[in-house]
Amino acid sequence: MPVYILDTDILSLFRGGDPAVCARVTATPTSNLAVTGITAEEQLTGWLAFIRRAKRPDQIERGYQELGQTIAFLASFRILPFTQPAVAQFENLKRQKLNVRGNDLRIAAIALAHAATVVTRNVRDFASVPGLAVEDWSQPPPPAPSSP
Repeated sequence: MPVYILDTDILSLFRGGDPAVCARVTATPTSNLAVTGITAEEQLTGWLAFIRRAKRPDQIERGYQELGQTIAFLASFRILPFTQPAVAQFENLKRQKLNVRGNDLRIAAIALAHAATVVTRNVRDFASVPGLAVEDWSQPPPPAPSSP
């Protein structure tokens, strides 16, 4: 059973209703979808920072509403943690000096530890990780070859 890890950018597009991403995600069995603890951290940290900067009551209210909605949204996915095997993968990838940002490298390490495919718009960076399967669901799939 293939596992597709939705990167933060794809998860945001899905939540925002992007047609191409929504079509691919909804066509994929829920049991085949996951996010990482890294993506969960990025999503929650963003709203926590928004709340800390909020000055007006309407901003504070929005921040807490979005935080709660984000928690509920993330809970609809299997969340893959940054386990010891993933940490070992991460350390190995760091030694290779791949010029990939830290959190992206952590997500890649989790995907490698689970033999999963990373679904992202950031194909360029993730594709530089040896052995990592990467797909971009924000683009329509290529047309199927026609038969003669």
